Amino acid sequence: MGRAAAFFDLDRTILAGSSSPVFTAALGEVGLAPSRPLPGTTVLGFAYEKFGENLLVMGLARAAALAARGWSVSTAGVAAAVAAERLEGHVAPYARPLLDQHRRDGVTTVLATTSPDHLVRPLADRLGFDDLIATRYVEREGKFTGALDGPFVWSMGKLAAVRTWAAGHDVDLASSFAYSDSVYDVPLLSAVGHPFAVNPDPRLRLVALARRWPMLWLDVPPGVPKLGGVEPFDVVRALSSTALFPYARFDIGPVDTIPTEGPGIIVANHRSYFDTAALGLTVARSGRSLRFLGKKEVFDAPVVGQLASALGGIRVDRGSGSGAPLREAQRALAGGELVALMPQGTIPRGLAFFDPVLKGRFGAARLAAASGAPVIPIGLWGTEKVWPRSARLPNVTNVTNPPTVVVRVGQPVSGLGGDVEADTTLIMEAIMALLPPEAREPHTPTEEELIRSYPAGRVGEERG
Repeated sequence: MGRAAAFFDLDRTILAGSSSPVFTAALGEVGLAPSRPLPGTTVLGFAYEKFGENLLVMGLARAAALAARGWSVSTAGVAAAVAAERLEGHVAPYARPLLDQHRRDGVTTVLATTSPDHLVRPLADRLGFDDLIATRYVEREGKFTGALDGPFVWSMGKLAAVRTWAAGHDVDLASSFAYSDSVYDVPLLSAVGHPFAVNPDPRLRLVALARRWPMLWLDVPPGVPKLGGVEPFDVVRALSSTALFPYARFDIGPVDTIPTEGPGIIVANHRSYFDTAALGLTVARSGRSLRFLGKKEVFDAPVVGQLASALGGIRVDRGSGSGAPLREAQRALAGGELVALMPQGTIPRGLAFFDPVLKGRFGAARLAAASGAPVIPIGLWGTEKVWPRSARLPNVTNVTNPPTVVVRVGQPVSGLGGDVEADTTLIMEAIMALLPPEAREPHTPTEEELIRSYPAGRVGEERG
């Protein structure tokens, strides 16, 4: 049995969209293509971006070899290098982590694309692919002749090219992976042991459902679905409004320190099951999606668990010793996401709930050290009045005199140096500094207050 390889399509798979406009612009800058798009190509390009490949677009791609007749090969190479630099910024956020995982597993990574070899090779090199399967043009005396050198690498032609390559590299297709967005790549997807429909066009989505092929969207975390370009958190964010919680008032400060793009680690103190709602409303004001690390009990719950997974939540099995949650969080950060966690791990109970000194676990500090992402502290106060630990549900009937939830977002934590114990102390101090003065005052709780700090009011209950 041969080794395994992973074959990746380029447009709408590795890249978030189409490479064609970038290649065309670069070729135009070196004098090898019209400076303005040909009539109709803009409409075709829009249709391709939204709905995937169609026969008209692929007909134009097939005719591109003839259009390149007489072009200087070296000048086209200059355009390819320029395009590669630009296209690197169009790579889907979760494409690189997926490529890295295959490499760690010893799987050969191959870019298999209809795009011309001479244009796409610099990009394949930049992204670290082990090899490239692409449409090749015949060259003679430093110029393209207008003919193809081998098959047009599309649909059955792509499958033929992959089979030829696999035979020459001792690769077993039954052990291999393939990733594509297009129904025209069904022949290739059917030929491998591990097919994945990535950002599938409508027809490929139907095929994938019928054949039970996994579907991926490499611009969102694994397990998060999309429909019409919309993921569940987009809907949640659009509906996020304090008006949806008439049983609570919100005093949310400025959110301008939350990064508008790129990775970030959101950390907050933990006082109530209502904390996640307060955090979600706060981060939604920045226009960002948020991936929570949550207890396994949440993910195991009917309906709620599926929703948590669809929103990109990361399951944490406390006490298992597994490093999987932190690895998943690191992958989300590598994809440019915001990841939220409560360093305290669980809501303190009993006297610990009233301790003005917050004690945290090392997860956030480890994430910061591993990823280099900024740590944004958030202070929460009053959430326990909306939903005390002793109650199974928030008090939704209290709409005449609802308690106030105070949320403050701080500056990124400074001084983190990679020492997880010292960094955890800095993170917890940054959170404490955002809480109101009363939070920093020693407080002797009443018996009623103690009861409210325990699950279901069972004093001494240490789980949940």
